[in-house]
Amino acid sequence: MMRFPLTALTTAAVLMLAGCGLGDAETPANSPAASASGGITGKVSLQTWSLKPKFTDYVQGVIDAFEKKYPGAEVEWLDQPGEGYSDKVLSQAAGGVLPDVTNVPPDFALPLARQGMLADITKTDAGATADYVEGGLAAYRFAGLDGVFGYPWYLNTDVNYWNSELMEKYGLDPAKPPANLDELIAQARTMKEKSGGKVFLMSRKPELGDLINAGVKLMSDDGQSFTFNTPEAVAVLDRYRAAFKEGLLPKDVLTDDYAGNAKLFTQGKVAWTTAGGNFIASLAVDNPSMAPKVVSSKAFGIPPLYVQGLSVSAKTKNLAAATALARWVTSPENQAAFAHLTAIFPSTKASATDPFFSKSDGSNGGDAKVTAFSSLPEAKMLPVAVGDSINKVVRQQFALAISGGATSRQAVDAAVAKANQLLQQ
Repeated sequence: MMRFPLTALTTAAVLMLAGCGLGDAETPANSPAASASGGITGKVSLQTWSLKPKFTDYVQGVIDAFEKKYPGAEVEWLDQPGEGYSDKVLSQAAGGVLPDVTNVPPDFALPLARQGMLADITKTDAGATADYVEGGLAAYRFAGLDGVFGYPWYLNTDVNYWNSELMEKYGLDPAKPPANLDELIAQARTMKEKSGGKVFLMSRKPELGDLINAGVKLMSDDGQSFTFNTPEAVAVLDRYRAAFKEGLLPKDVLTDDYAGNAKLFTQGKVAWTTAGGNFIASLAVDNPSMAPKVVSSKAFGIPPLYVQGLSVSAKTKNLAAATALARWVTSPENQAAFAHLTAIFPSTKASATDPFFSKSDGSNGGDAKVTAFSSLPEAKMLPVAVGDSINKVVRQQFALAISGGATSRQAVDAAVAKANQLLQQ
């Protein structure tokens, strides 16, 4: 099941897992066998989530190629149903039967790593950290623990998308879209004036990702507390608060009845949204006439980072083969083949010069893909501690500030206090 979150990764209780590979890739330059003692032989298990039948040929391709490269190895592919997969993984971990290689996002890898259930690849695979981009590796480094507890598999980030037709109609130049929040507010004011308040450029309230964009540090270094009640965070909320009061956002943007920014953009009713690098391809299905009118630009400030990875069980009885399999699936060649078929980007340093990602074909979709890919080195992920319950209280407090029900300072202080209470629970 291919899933990639458009906002924060979900909590461990509602995993968003996916995976597949393809292969006749070359052996990685730094062989895992050098650190994982023993030959690459014997049986090793790989667990995926609801990939049959859609990705059967793809997954089987990488398995066949691995077994061809290592004739003494045998891969057992475990593909679990989509419903209840998180419970399945938790049950496996608790029972000591976690598969040798399992696709887990960072938010679920964290509790497993804390319980000593995942291998530290810096100890089992000496060359691993040299081959993957830092952002991907950082996603599997956790406060309070030494090591890296997963191989980054594939990445994504968001870019800005603009409806060029609406911009031109209401006095804006789509070739010069806003590059920061201040410019966004200024151009939103122009669109409001030119459209008589009928069309909006801004149509979403801020969340924690907007604080990261502004360079706000969300958590302490030890990962034990939230720390985003800073003057910089207050300034972000103040800017949105003033914009809302001025009528630059829809009146119902703070309510549960709000249709949502992405939906309104797809319907051609608002002129700005954020989404992944392949958004235009999906838009061409949902609104074919609109897709050619969309232009993209880099996300404001620090872009968000979304990461998926493969973790090796610390209890595996075949560490050498498990490590080799994880490296095989996440090799540059296999990741590139995967990305040619799905809306993701590879996590290997060797992929940086691949023209498929780094050069546009001249289309607006190609331009957006390059914009997203070039943004990955500076992108940052939300802390894994941020789950649905914490996001909910943050949204509530931010909405209170923007509506005028509390000051921005009161809102961020309350959000941090409530988030820290939830964190301790």
